[in-house]
Amino acid sequence: GSCRNIILNNPRKRNALSLAMLQSLREDLLHDVKSKDLRVIVISAEGPVFCSGHDLKELSSEDDVKHHSQVFEICAEVMTLIQKLPVPVIAKVNGLATAAGCQLVASCDIAVASEKSQFATPGVNIGLFCSTPAVALGRSLPRKVALEMLFTGEPLSAQEALMHGLISKVVPEDKLEEETMKISHKICESSKSILALGKATFYRQITQDLDTAYKLTTQVMVDNLTLRDGQEGIEAFIQKRKPVWSH
Repeated sequence: GSCRNIILNNPRKRNALSLAMLQSLREDLLHDVKSKDLRVIVISAEGPVFCSGHDLKELSSEDDVKHHSQVFEICAEVMTLIQKLPVPVIAKVNGLATAAGCQLVASCDIAVASEKSQFATPGVNIGLFCSTPAVALGRSLPRKVALEMLFTGEPLSAQEALMHGLISKVVPEDKLEEETMKISHKICESSKSILALGKATFYRQITQDLDTAYKLTTQVMVDNLTLRDGQEGIEAFIQKRKPVWSH
């Protein structure tokens, strides 16, 4: 299976999520996503800032409310799209991620960050509270940690972000590529259809109460066994051989 790399590449503007950047990110995420070969998507960035969030020039009063709505709507669409994609999405963070940039990291399935990375929601300091980033943040972090970030705008270090569950791993900067590739290669060894089923189910069950979640996942396990790759994996395990996935 293959890995798609999406690189935020406007370091001069600190990789701000302008309307154009969000549209192109959406396009790159959706591009040929049903391809049999695609197994994992990695989002990284050029320059010292992973992503600074919305382009504030687009949010000044010179632009009308319709434009402002459009910016926030497509942003929400991209953030939720990441979790709806049939393949895992990994954020590879090397630098500062703020506001909607921090939301982007929180919205990815897995996030690997270098030790120098930092995470903040500083909107409150400029009079624009990070209410949409708070959706992703409040679902990734303990409430009191999220609210301290939201009320103060102070950044979390990579180590703190790891401790509170905003990211999956912290590594030295020179090991970031290697560590991300390691996870990515591991994912590529699995069946695409099984990963897609597992990812979709995970996000469905996580918001449900315990009984409902077990009802849903019990049915999914039964369905999983009817899939060709489900049976192939079990047979291969019993026969002590490598499975041959259908795609």
